[in-house]
Amino acid sequence: MTVKKPETKTKTVEPGRKVAIGKINVAQAPAGAAAVEKAPKKPFNPTKFFKEVQIEAKRITWTSRKEVWITTVMVLIMVVLAGIFFFVVDGGIGFLTNYVTKIGLQG
Repeated sequence: MTVKKPETKTKTVEPGRKVAIGKINVAQAPAGAAAVEKAPKKPFNPTKFFKEVQIEAKRITWTSRKEVWITTVMVLIMVVLAGIFFFVVDGGIGFLTNYVTKIGLQG
């Protein structure tokens, strides 16, 4: 019985550089995974990073004071309404629980 090696195809990534496609390196790859050539890690450049952060910060759309005030008031109203709702529901469940236990004790 003869074991066939998988065909190795090449693809040009950059001028003058070819990368093997479809080749499996069994020793390094986990079961069923194809080996992938990793690009060299680029060194961290703090100057470039902070320039990119500054550019992104300029793109942010900030909310106005009026929008923040309206949103805050809406949140507070919803908190009060939710508090009232849960107070009523809790009172109702407590009343029913007391009513059921009193009937159970009498019967």
